[in-house]
Amino acid sequence: MTRHHPALVRLTYGLRTLALSALLTAPLSAQAGARRAAPSTRAITEVSLTLVDTAAQRAAGKAAVMRIDYGQPHLRGRHINTDSLVPVGAVWRLGANGATLFTTDVDLTIGGKDVPKGRYIAQLLPASTGWTLILQAETTGAASVNLTPYDAKKDVARIDMRQSAISTPLESLSIWLVPSTALGAQRGELRIGWDAVMLTAEWVVR
Repeated sequence: MTRHHPALVRLTYGLRTLALSALLTAPLSAQAGARRAAPSTRAITEVSLTLVDTAAQRAAGKAAVMRIDYGQPHLRGRHINTDSLVPVGAVWRLGANGATLFTTDVDLTIGGKDVPKGRYIAQLLPASTGWTLILQAETTGAASVNLTPYDAKKDVARIDMRQSAISTPLESLSIWLVPSTALGAQRGELRIGWDAVMLTAEWVVR
């Protein structure tokens, strides 16, 4: 059996007590530091619209694109459509941190609504009767845009989204631009999913 010197045992216990005391008296922010969750990240979904490239785009080697650049928040044990996370009846920023930016190099129809080529700030309005995607013109061209208080007068398009339930909830907000392989005009589906909610709308190049 291993024997410890009494003074060494007392020193060991003393260090443990000191460490515990320091933890209990430290600010809560410091105590939680080691368990801090990963921050929201930035994500991009993009579709190349090769069938509608202009001569200038082909000469520059740049395809026409649809692109959504958004902050990607995470549930972290929460649920949406609560008072603190995507409340029903209030316009939501559709993401985290900087504004969600939707860019299209071509004229589109999304969910039956015309969306001219350009750059937009995208937001969502969840309601008991359905969800609405709101697009507002963004003209600064800055890589990152801070979101300002919502002003309905700036709306360019309000698009009704089809809503369905997800059997396995999504931990992180996810947005997809899914192109179709069907013949004819380039088209596809816009999908927005988070928690147990999936929203969809068809897009087609005009």
